[in-house]
Amino acid sequence: MKKFVHTYFVRVRYADTDQMGVVYHARYLEWFEAARTEMLREMGMVYKQLEQSGIYMPVVEAYCRYRKPVKYDELVRVRTALGDISRSKIRLDYEVQGEGDETVRVEGYTVHCFMDESGKPRRASQELLSFFQNISCLSI
Repeated sequence: MKKFVHTYFVRVRYADTDQMGVVYHARYLEWFEAARTEMLREMGMVYKQLEQSGIYMPVVEAYCRYRKPVKYDELVRVRTALGDISRSKIRLDYEVQGEGDETVRVEGYTVHCFMDESGKPRRASQELLSFFQNISCLSI
């Protein structure tokens, strides 16, 4: 069972939906990014500062599974959990649920490698690994 450490809320805008009134499939990846960024910020790591220190975490893999539609004006929560962590990459898992509803509408993950400002792979420092390992011990 995944241990979710952060919840991010999104109100579905009309611009988020397709002609059928359902959230456009790629929008979930944007919500994953927003949830990931806000989780890091709330845990004390502003992503912009991470980049200024020369550490980048590009997405190298992304996955979404669509279980049940999300529609216009719904308030949904995006829950984030830390998956596998290594010196070269990190995986974050996500679930999208309706407000007051435990039904998982969408689930997915992103995998991020660590690289320097020139785009070369690098190993995460022990300090960075410890930061992520400490997050994985928390729960909401």
